[in-house]
Amino acid sequence: MASKLVQLQNKAAVASQFVTKHGCAYYKQLLEQNKQYIQEPATVEKCSELSKRLFYTRLASIPGRYESFWKEVDLVKQKLKNRQDLKVEEVGVGVLFALECYAWSCVGEIVGRGFTLTGYYV
Repeated sequence: MASKLVQLQNKAAVASQFVTKHGCAYYKQLLEQNKQYIQEPATVEKCSELSKRLFYTRLASIPGRYESFWKEVDLVKQKLKNRQDLKVEEVGVGVLFALECYAWSCVGEIVGRGFTLTGYYV
């Protein structure tokens, strides 16, 4: 156990040295590549304005997303009406989607209980 701790400390030291040597250069390169997104001057007022723009832009996009959602629901209804015309691939994707939703529900329950595996999921 102690040898694994020493190995972990050595790896952490190597990673720290790498970040120390190359971190500043990476930071500068990243800023240079994305300088068109940087707002000058970076004031509190400008940041507040940009966050409000983002919020209200997202808010304005809700009707379009709402419409797209109902188009998708109508498409699923049409597919269910014509079940005999479904391909195996479409059924497989639907089943995998349902399993994924169920799995996320189970994970959410486990997380909500504080990562304990008790109850009806075990």
